[in-house]
Amino acid sequence: MPRMDPRYGVLFEPVRIGPVTAPNRFYQVPHCTGIADRAPADVAAMREMKAMGGWGVVCTENIEISQDADISPYPALRFSSDADIARQARMADLVHKHGALAGAELAHMGLYSANRTSRRPSIGPSSRLLIEAIEPVQARAMDKSDIRTLRQDHRAAALRAKAAGFDIIYVYASHNLSIASHFLARRFNDRSDEYGGSLENRARLLRELLEDTKEAVGDRCAVALRFAVEEFLGPDGLTHDGEGAEVVELLKDLPDLWDVNLSDWSNDSQTARFSQEGYQEPFVRFVKQITGKPVVGVGRFTSPDTMVSQIRRGLLDFIGAARPSIADPFLPLKIAEGRIDDIRECIGCNICLSCENSFVPIRCTQNPTMMEEGRAGWHPEIMPARRSDDRVLIVGGGPAGLECALSLARRGHHVTLAEARDGFGGRVSREAALPGIAAWGRVRDYRLGQLVKLPNVELYPGSRMEVADILGFGAKRVVIATGATWRPAVMARDGRRGADLDIPVLTPDDIMDGLCPQGRILVHDTEGGYIGGLIAEKLQLSGASVTFSTPALTHSGFLSLTLEQDRVLRRLTGLGVALMAGRELSVGLNGRVQLVSVLGGDPLDCAVDHLVVVADRVPADRLSQQLLSDPANLAEAGIKSVDPVGDCVAPGLIAHAIYAAHRLARSF
Repeated sequence: MPRMDPRYGVLFEPVRIGPVTAPNRFYQVPHCTGIADRAPADVAAMREMKAMGGWGVVCTENIEISQDADISPYPALRFSSDADIARQARMADLVHKHGALAGAELAHMGLYSANRTSRRPSIGPSSRLLIEAIEPVQARAMDKSDIRTLRQDHRAAALRAKAAGFDIIYVYASHNLSIASHFLARRFNDRSDEYGGSLENRARLLRELLEDTKEAVGDRCAVALRFAVEEFLGPDGLTHDGEGAEVVELLKDLPDLWDVNLSDWSNDSQTARFSQEGYQEPFVRFVKQITGKPVVGVGRFTSPDTMVSQIRRGLLDFIGAARPSIADPFLPLKIAEGRIDDIRECIGCNICLSCENSFVPIRCTQNPTMMEEGRAGWHPEIMPARRSDDRVLIVGGGPAGLECALSLARRGHHVTLAEARDGFGGRVSREAALPGIAAWGRVRDYRLGQLVKLPNVELYPGSRMEVADILGFGAKRVVIATGATWRPAVMARDGRRGADLDIPVLTPDDIMDGLCPQGRILVHDTEGGYIGGLIAEKLQLSGASVTFSTPALTHSGFLSLTLEQDRVLRRLTGLGVALMAGRELSVGLNGRVQLVSVLGGDPLDCAVDHLVVVADRVPADRLSQQLLSDPANLAEAGIKSVDPVGDCVAPGLIAHAIYAAHRLARSF
C-alpha cells in the first residue's frame, strides 16, 4: 500500500484562521459553477465532493448580498433575505460532514451589476457606464445614504451566512468585479468626499465592510479578504509594487485571511497557453512580508513539490485552487495516500470558464463527472460494478477511446483498446504538439498511466481494425471511437458552400501531420475555435508569412468564453501575423484568392502560395456505419452492441468526447 512522501507532510498541517482552524493547507477558493441557485442541491453535491476529497476549506461562488447586486443572466447564489439561509446551509452542512471548513463569498459587483432582473438602477462610486452590459446604461453615483445601505446589506448577508453555518465569510475586492474594488480604482472613482481622492479614502469602504463583518460574525467566523494586488493597468490600476501593496499595508491585520490574486478574471485564470504553474508568485509573494495573517494564493497548482515549495519559502500558508480542484476533487487525498501518479492534473484549457460564460453548468476536460455528482450521482473516483462479463473491444485510442477504456475497466470489464496509429492520444497528441498547449497532453498521459496499471486491459497501438477483424475478435461489445478529420473545403457555419478553388487546400490535419509549407499562407477560419489561431501561430513561427482571415467580425470568437481571445490576437499580431476579420473567401484561382467583406465594399485580391482552411470536421464513421448496417453479421459474431462515441458521432471539444465516452461506459 503506498504511503505519503514525508516531504509533503507540511501540506497537511492544521492552520488557524481567526476563530476557526482549517484541517490542512488545501483551500478551494471561491469559483463559479454556471448554475448556482438554479440547482443548489447540485452545487452543494459538487462542493461536498471536494471536502470528501480532502480539501480543508471549500468555498462558494459569488453570493449576491441584495437585489442591487443582481448580475443576471450570470448565475449566482443569494443572501438577500432570510429565506435564502436554508438553501445555502445545505452546502455548509455537507462540507462539514467531511471535516472541512465552509467559506461564503459575499459580493456586490458594482459596475458589473446590471440589475436586469431586479430592474433597480445600478450603483457605483461615480456615474459610469456599466462595464459588462451591452446596453448603454450607466450606474448612478452613490450618496452617503446608499453607502450606509450597502454596508447594512453586507452586514445582514454576513449574519445570514453565519446562521447558515459558514465558517469563513468573505469581503470581496477582486477581479474588477466588486463594488469595493471600483471604489479603490481611480478610473471609476472621481469622488471629492471622504470616499474619493487619496488611496486611504478610496479604501475607506473596503475597510468599513471588513470592520462591519468582523463585528457582526467575528466571534465565530473568520473574515477573509479576497483582493487583487495587480491589475496590469500601470498607473490606471492597482499594482503589486504600488497601490496594491499600499492597500495590503493599510489593512494588513484587519482580515483574518488574505486571499490574494490578479485582476481581471482573464489575468487570474490564465490558460496553460500563456502561463505555467505558479505564475502568480512574482505578484503576490510580498503579501506575507507585510501581514502576520495567513495568506492563500492560486497558480493552477497540481504538483505537490511546487505546493511544498510555496509553503517552505514563506510565500503562502494555503495552496489555493479553483481549476485544479475541478479537474481532481480528490487531489489532496491522493497526495496523502502516496498516489501522486493518480492525480488528474488541470490542463489549463478554461473549458470550465467557457461554461460559466455561457450560463450552463461547468464541465471539465479532465473530469467528466464535474457537476454530475448530484443530478446523476457520479463519483469521480468510483465506477459502478459491471453487470455482465461481456468483453469489450474499443477501436480508436483518442480521448474518447481512452476514457471509455479506463471507465469500463474500472467497472471490471475486460477491455481491449486498438489504435491504428503507433501511439495513443489521437487528437490530444496532435493538438498538444501545437504552440503553447503541451499541457493538454495530460489528458492522454493520465488515462494511459491508469490503464497500464490495470490487469484487465490490453493495449494495441499500430493495430488498424477493419470490419472482418472486429467480427472475428470475439468481443461481445464494440465501441467505435475513430474520431473525425478536418474537411478540405470552405464551409460556412450556416451550411453554405464556400469558394470555388483551383489551388491546393490544406487542413489542420495536414499541418498537425508535419506538413510545414513556406511562403505566403492564408489561414481561413470559419470554425471560430482555438485551432485556427494555433495553426496560424505554428506556421508563422516556422518562417512563413501568414494572414489569418475569418468571415466573423472577430477572430476565434469561442476564446472570448475562455478569456484568452485578446491574448491570442495580441500574440499573433506580435509575431507578425496579419489579421483580417469580416472577410469571406470568394474565389481562389491561379495562386490568388479574393476576400469579400461581409460589410460590403471592394474585395481584396491576395497572392498566396498555400491556403489552409479551418472549416468543420467530418466524422470518421465508416466502421460504425458498416457494422451497424448488417445486424445479421453482428448476431453471428456474438456481438451484442456497437456503440460509436465521441467525434465520430458529433465532433466537438475534447471535453465533449470524454464526457460522451464516460457516460457510455456508465450505461453498459
